[in-house]
Amino acid sequence: MPTAAPELSERTNIKYEPVTFASLDGWKDDDHLAAFQAFLKSCKPLAKKARAGGAAATIPPALLAACKAAEQLAEAGVTKAKAKKFFEEGFTPHCVTHKGPAGLLTGYYEPILDGARKPGGRYTVPIYRRPGDLVNLVEESQRGAVGQAYTHMRKTVSGTEVFPTRAMIEGGALAGQGLEFLWLADPVETFMMHIQGSGRIRLPDGSMIRVTYDGKNGHPYTSVGRYLIETKQFPSDAMSLEAMKDWLKADPVRGRSAMQQNASFIFFRELAGAEAESALGVLDIPLTEGRSLAVDAGYHALGLPVWVAAPELVHATRSGGFRRLMIAQDVGSAIKGPERGDLYFGSGDEAGQLAGVTKHSGNFFVLLPKASAGAGGDRPENSVRQAGR
Repeated sequence: MPTAAPELSERTNIKYEPVTFASLDGWKDDDHLAAFQAFLKSCKPLAKKARAGGAAATIPPALLAACKAAEQLAEAGVTKAKAKKFFEEGFTPHCVTHKGPAGLLTGYYEPILDGARKPGGRYTVPIYRRPGDLVNLVEESQRGAVGQAYTHMRKTVSGTEVFPTRAMIEGGALAGQGLEFLWLADPVETFMMHIQGSGRIRLPDGSMIRVTYDGKNGHPYTSVGRYLIETKQFPSDAMSLEAMKDWLKADPVRGRSAMQQNASFIFFRELAGAEAESALGVLDIPLTEGRSLAVDAGYHALGLPVWVAAPELVHATRSGGFRRLMIAQDVGSAIKGPERGDLYFGSGDEAGQLAGVTKHSGNFFVLLPKASAGAGGDRPENSVRQAGR
């Protein structure tokens, strides 16, 4: 049985060993301007979070200083060469050494689904806005590292209580509260949007809207794919996102039962204005296709550049293995560990196909910003998230 989220505790099983940029295979050939532009998108959300107080300690001062330098460079005009120089002069790459599981990369994307603002016809599957009595037990950026603990609960007059599971909600536990705000056409595709955390909805008139994660019911995430493999309902060597979707859709009753093994349930909000221009990561950081990375924020500060090396991940590039400077801009309930990452592939079916077959070994080289004297020197502890989540 899951428990309430524990207090954050220092993690000591990881070391950051400095290396040179020349030792990063593929570094000189990367598109550093694309990485710089993605890095820049983190800066305003990080500064906003720091100004809000409370959680400011989770954002290293050296990283905020690097953001200011990036904003100044952007105003003056930046080229590929200047972007490469920015990273090389302002950061030191560090190899991540640890006693945890070997590095693993998966992929995620933003699905595009058919839906309507009112139920009717084929639009029968609701998505829900965040309930007013839902409370966070941990910060959203820290929800991936609490193991089997609850991350959210329901506030009551006497304290808090466990929120209904996915099966309970689908059975009517939230009925009559007016939380439904969109209805989609396919329960399996809706479930996949829960897993991805965002989506674009195509309305009957052809217009498109965008929705994003706005909390969850707090129950631990369970991988349905792993459940199907462990219960011998699906062969492990044939598992992919598309194959699993086909299996779930082939028998709706069987599929619903399998999906309800994941008690976690996601709430959404509709984006508008400038926010709706792209999918959002944690802290509402705009995501960049091929450059945004979901990490375990218990190990790595959000906003840090991370050189990701995955020589066997060849389907995501046009020139061999995956070697690219990514930016830590998102988290996920299944992203746990110092070298566990989720690559953002963008929107739509093609992105989904790439994400769905991504499960490859990989390594992280974290770029830690060189701190000014006032920020405490060029040390990893000034730039790395030290607490668990």
